[in-house]
Amino acid sequence: MPEQITILGNGAMATVCSILLTAGGHGVTMWGAFAESIDRLRRDRDQQRLLPGARVPDAVRLTADDTDALAGATMILSAIPTQHMRSAWDRLAPHVPAGVPVVSVAKGIENGTLLRPTQVVADVLGGCDRNPLAALSGPNIAVEISRHLPATAVAAADDAAVARRVQAAFSTPWFRVYTNDDVAGVELAGATKNVIALAAGILEGLSVGNNAKAALVTRGIVEISRLGAAMGAHPGTFAGLAGLGDLITTCFSPQSRNRTVGERIGKGQKLPQILGEMVSVAEGVETTKGVVQLARRHGVEMPITESVHAILFDGKEPTDALAGLMTRDPKREGAA
Repeated sequence: MPEQITILGNGAMATVCSILLTAGGHGVTMWGAFAESIDRLRRDRDQQRLLPGARVPDAVRLTADDTDALAGATMILSAIPTQHMRSAWDRLAPHVPAGVPVVSVAKGIENGTLLRPTQVVADVLGGCDRNPLAALSGPNIAVEISRHLPATAVAAADDAAVARRVQAAFSTPWFRVYTNDDVAGVELAGATKNVIALAAGILEGLSVGNNAKAALVTRGIVEISRLGAAMGAHPGTFAGLAGLGDLITTCFSPQSRNRTVGERIGKGQKLPQILGEMVSVAEGVETTKGVVQLARRHGVEMPITESVHAILFDGKEPTDALAGLMTRDPKREGAA
């Protein structure tokens, strides 16, 4: 049964989702926080700056009006970067119809509160009972999906019926969606893998070879799985699409924003310059702060994440951080 889906956000992932959803025969409205940005998309639906070669489909209704955007919606998709979610949802909350499922595609941890994206939505709306919540995540490079290249994802919700509904809405002949009941695990995996992707990019920038990158990915999945388990997530989630699948894609794809930031740092560029030149958000940068705090709160050792934090925010040289990782006390595999 066709849905009427409102997409909050008008960036690269919002555009990709609009392509998937219109291909599935659903009615789609795209909301943007800034009227001038929406007006530009009305004139020219080309997303060349954010997603080269992709266009917002003609069938998508565009609006910057808060009330108009959510009128008649049967599902809401939140495609807003994690650090900006709260301000957008505070603005839109009075217009959100109760009972309508909210699906988040953000991959981060909110600084300060250390909440996951669906938790931010629940916090703004006054609890998770008002609107069913779900997360959609996986190894999804936006430009590939926009070109109809095969991809997979996982739809996670506490309510299996909601997960199946999201699965049905987003499934197309080139985009296969699985269901999952571990919302915490799916969101934590999506957030933490971006930190490891920054590290992978740094290694690429340092030209240290594939052996080092393979070791990084392997040890990276160990430490993010360890954090997930400490926070009540299912360990198996981190071996699935939202965990290992997304980690591999993000660490090795040149189109990954987080990997690209890391690579430029590895080549000697400074973070403020890199971020100032980007037209989209690399969620892993700010997420690194939250993941380090969560690890310390739960007593989980995350040496790769700590090293990335030291490079990004404490001025540590990447080569020194790498040397520190390589000279840690010898351990049995499987140990911290």
